[in-house]
Amino acid sequence: MAVNLVNVEAVSKVYGTRALLDGVSLGVSEGDRIGVVGRNGDGKTTLIRMLARLEDADSGRVTHSGGLRLGVLTQHDSLDPKATVRHEVIGDLADHEWAGSAKIRDVLTGLFGGLGLPGFEHGLDTVIGPLSGGERRRIALAKLLIAEQDLIVLDEPTNHLDVEGIAWLAQHLQNRRSALVCVTHDRWFLDQVCTRMWDVQRGTVHEYEGGYSDYVFARAERERIAATEEAKRQNLMRKELAWLRRGAPARTSKPRYRIEAANELIADVPPPRDTSELMKFANARLGKTVFDLEDVTVTAGPKTLLRHLTWQLGPGDRIGLVGVNGAGKTSLLRALADAARTQGEAQPESGKIVVGKTVRLAYLSQDVTELPATLRVLEAVQQIRDRVDLGKGREMTAGQLCEQFGFAKEKQWTPVGDLSGGERRRLQLLRLLMDEPNVLFLDEPTNDLDIETLTQLEDLLDGWPGSMVVISHDRFFIERTTDKTFALLGDATLRMLPRGIDEYLERRQKMIEAAAPAPVAAPVKEKSAGDARAAKKELQKIERQLDKVADKETKLHAQIAENATDFEKVAKLDAELRELAGEREELEMRWLELAEDA
Repeated sequence: MAVNLVNVEAVSKVYGTRALLDGVSLGVSEGDRIGVVGRNGDGKTTLIRMLARLEDADSGRVTHSGGLRLGVLTQHDSLDPKATVRHEVIGDLADHEWAGSAKIRDVLTGLFGGLGLPGFEHGLDTVIGPLSGGERRRIALAKLLIAEQDLIVLDEPTNHLDVEGIAWLAQHLQNRRSALVCVTHDRWFLDQVCTRMWDVQRGTVHEYEGGYSDYVFARAERERIAATEEAKRQNLMRKELAWLRRGAPARTSKPRYRIEAANELIADVPPPRDTSELMKFANARLGKTVFDLEDVTVTAGPKTLLRHLTWQLGPGDRIGLVGVNGAGKTSLLRALADAARTQGEAQPESGKIVVGKTVRLAYLSQDVTELPATLRVLEAVQQIRDRVDLGKGREMTAGQLCEQFGFAKEKQWTPVGDLSGGERRRLQLLRLLMDEPNVLFLDEPTNDLDIETLTQLEDLLDGWPGSMVVISHDRFFIERTTDKTFALLGDATLRMLPRGIDEYLERRQKMIEAAAPAPVAAPVKEKSAGDARAAKKELQKIERQLDKVADKETKLHAQIAENATDFEKVAKLDAELRELAGEREELEMRWLELAEDA
């Protein structure tokens, strides 16, 4: 039987006149993988802060099991700005000690791209103070993952990670024995790592079995049975369920009868987009030319990001753009935007960008546009126009569009200065769409948006007739809103990926393996070139063996937990575990000996 790690009993929390949590009771046991979802401001972060005892409840109590080893990633780190990355992450371990640990090597490579921390000026000896918020967050995450815990609590762990980093983190958490409670808006990530969901809504928490896909089905089914008045929200959930069952690989882990029930629920739901109809309308609005690039080179200072690029963005194209940080995704959009803004006069260093005469571009950058703090939400939208044509005979007033983006009638009169970062991001998107563009550039549009708002944005974009380029680390959003994926792999070229993000991750892995440096080693006396090559080859072989041993140890730990009451089986598994530990120690000693020769 799984041991209970945390109990939350009848907990309530009030801010001002609003009850964020009202008599909530929950529990976290060994082996739990819990995803926490809900609208921004509904209490997700408050719930997990109280769970971790970082914040007190107004009433009720939170109890931890004795000796609980708890690791918490909050949205604001507590790193010492005067310390180095080495001091915060590695601590006092000598180079040969941490470099001999497969776990530490995996975390550093997964989060930073290599043991030497490429991208940090002084590697592990970089001082933390001057670093960006995203870099500090990755350091805090690395520090947490290197330690051993019974329970990990993560608040938006995928923020500031690229697609590769998110894929690595999902795999890493799948392989850990620790229980997990995680707040995130990344739906692909939730599906990969979670087996239960907590949905925080209006002071209560609804529990669901399974990952995000199962939660979508269960919630849509619950709302259908309850026949709630929230018809609009229910329809959105059904539409997303249709996408999960039809438009993407089946992700549900439920038995066959649940899948059949899901298919029955969505029998009358049309596909998310009528592609041919949208393409016809986009052609009418845009003509034949949107952006044509001929032999274009894009630079940033001395660095060439794209070389001799010939590419076309046509009417109705919906493109997802992925790539390594610094490869030129944002620079490419800026070059196109500059050409559109100057009607083709602003051109790149070499080559030519031809802009269609009818192009009306809206560009959502990563920087939130500052508006007067005293301006009301509705006024900020009406500044653009009072009504918007969404195509296919759909028209909305500024107030209706505000409601679709989560600004209820009373919220529409809130001053802009009182909005959260996520709300300001929503308002920025609203203003762009109110200007009736026929080309959209969205650079990280999902930042600070909760899952419900993302679902509403996706629904709006489903019927939007125009050309669109999306840069995002949110894999689910890219797969849901675009039809083609292109990648910048850091080699100054742009490639189409027929198999989407899975193909991107495979290509990146091959590139990393091809360029893999030798393991970190202390300076040693000179060896012959042949000896060094042989040592490197054997080092790589030992590292693969160490990874296999670590996988076996993880599986054995899981089996021991599953058979905790079968003492005979536990004793046998424990003997296997001790044998593996001896094998690992021998391999690590051999690795250290070879490190000198390499």
